Amino acid sequence: MEAIGVLMTYPMSSYLEQELDKRFNLFRLWNLPQENDFFRKNSGSIRAVVGNTSIGADRKLIDSLPALEIVSSFSVGLDKVDLGYCKEKGIRVTNTPDVLTEDVADLAIGLILATLRGVCECDRYVRAGLWKKGDFKLTTKFSGKNVGIIGLGRIGTAIAKRAEAFNCPVSYYSRSQKPELKYKYFPSVVKLASNCEILVVACALTKETRHIINRQVIDALGPKGFLINIGRGAHIDEPELVSALVEGRIAGAGLDVYENEPHVPEELLTLDNVVLVPHVGSDTVETVKAMADLVIGNLEAYFSKKPLLTPVE
Repeated sequence: MEAIGVLMTYPMSSYLEQELDKRFNLFRLWNLPQENDFFRKNSGSIRAVVGNTSIGADRKLIDSLPALEIVSSFSVGLDKVDLGYCKEKGIRVTNTPDVLTEDVADLAIGLILATLRGVCECDRYVRAGLWKKGDFKLTTKFSGKNVGIIGLGRIGTAIAKRAEAFNCPVSYYSRSQKPELKYKYFPSVVKLASNCEILVVACALTKETRHIINRQVIDALGPKGFLINIGRGAHIDEPELVSALVEGRIAGAGLDVYENEPHVPEELLTLDNVVLVPHVGSDTVETVKAMADLVIGNLEAYFSKKPLLTPVE
């Protein structure tokens, strides 16, 4: 398969990069000095794209690669891949579901605990020597709180199971009710937010879910409510979130994702009731390797004319 051209769009994993280099003729999009000249000379030999949540495969990239046959995404989310255009062009698409579910769910619970218990602020308090001057302020209990989850797919369900271990009643909103599950369903995000104390965003990013967290939802969550986002940054109307946090219209937020990554709104950086992490939901040694192996496995299966491991239909 050494002659098959593969375009990697972003430096997402050194292990993945090395393994692709062993098996294929690998091109690195971020290293191209003259993109137009490169595509003119090499586009006919590139049959696969490996993208991620930063750069996937939009219509412009697809049109620049006339020999493209498959997009293998190093992520579960596919908002950076033009799925409709891929289908129209007969280009196969794969992603990396399941292998990252547990890590992302773990981080969601970690963000809840860190936000409600003020873990990061406590750390700064000790490091600054302030403990010698007095005890830290009281924080908020997690166990027993009502947890609402937007999106009850693989990751949302894994978060729900973890929340149950903290004796938290769980409710959810999704595109359709899931009668096989015991959790309470609400037919709108506003109603869900009105009936929970911790609102977790765990759905896919689509046109319908962009800014699904708006002023109305934030106000429904209320001044004692906490917002956790491990989905995509564009799920939240960031200016509305910032104003709500500054004005105390919600109690706090734990965020792994942002609307214009890696840029984070300056106002958030000064707030003690916000925990910020740099989109690391699936970033463990074990899961990154498993995701990379799945990307490679899908490419090898496709070019060996075998069934794809995780096709996106």
